[in-house]
Amino acid sequence: MGTTDVVLTDTSPYGSRVVTVEHDGLSSVAYLRDAEGGIHGAVWLANHGPAPSSVDLVRIESGQTPVMPLGTTRVPEGTPPFTAEELEVLWFEEGDGAALYRNGDLLAVIPGWADLERGMPGYARDVVSESPFAWPLAEALEGLAPRIAKARSYWEWRHGDAAWPSFQQFVMSHLDARVGPAARYWDVGGDRLPAVGITERPQDGYTVLSTVGMSCQRMPTVEQYDRPDTHARIELAVATRSEATEAAQLLLWLARYPWHSVTWLGHGHTARWYREAASFPLGSAYQGVVLIDAVPGLPDLSGFAFSGDEVRWLWLAPVTEQELHAVAEHGHQALPLSARVP
Repeated sequence: MGTTDVVLTDTSPYGSRVVTVEHDGLSSVAYLRDAEGGIHGAVWLANHGPAPSSVDLVRIESGQTPVMPLGTTRVPEGTPPFTAEELEVLWFEEGDGAALYRNGDLLAVIPGWADLERGMPGYARDVVSESPFAWPLAEALEGLAPRIAKARSYWEWRHGDAAWPSFQQFVMSHLDARVGPAARYWDVGGDRLPAVGITERPQDGYTVLSTVGMSCQRMPTVEQYDRPDTHARIELAVATRSEATEAAQLLLWLARYPWHSVTWLGHGHTARWYREAASFPLGSAYQGVVLIDAVPGLPDLSGFAFSGDEVRWLWLAPVTEQELHAVAEHGHQALPLSARVP
């Protein structure tokens, strides 16, 4: 055969992952790649001819798509090659994994935790026993089916005309009750998801700035480390006595980071400022921020939930270079952060 054809390419709503379906005439494979082309997951989908009696190791070692041997495929006679028109990709809400359908039937799932180096390829409908190239989808459906159904419901809602304005209003009303009325509002999302705004709310002697929109979608990878229902949805806030537009740069910096970098932000995490130290928005003495879910002396922003999940507001507390190292060694508890309002 010798050549590989790309049947389908589909990019996640956040632009950070790409699903491709490829075949070389003998078999088809679905790949989950990052924006730079690195492979994070790959799952065999089908043979397109009779199954061989054993795995062709020479073929595998040469980098060609695998052909499932007899006893490991549900369709030993093979299936016709796929066409783009009959395939559909359904992205998870987090954008780090996807389900693949053929003519409306679930064909494969490549979750965010797929990792070829760790022997976790993804799940395929037509594989009947675990292999390095695919795991049986039927055995994982109890856990995957509810998540897939929730993803479809989420995107159907999110693409509706009223979804974003209504969500904005929910968050703004919550902040009105917790912090007081808003002053300025900036739309910083542009045309790409996630959509995000920044709201400014004057207090007595300082200003509170908050994101609006991060919690509209779960963050990627949280489930690999913590409970998604309590940590997957966040908004960010910062308190400042300085010019609000300067402090807003911190929220602009981090508001879309989880989905574009396929990671999550949580209580006690730190982030080093990505530009030269002298440009740090709250003063050149600081080099980054630590994220704290409650800071004594600042408003309590808790009490908001979306889609059955608690939403956590994480305060960005500016920290020096020395403090960044202290947090790395001893955790955020090493810092006196009560009402740090630069």
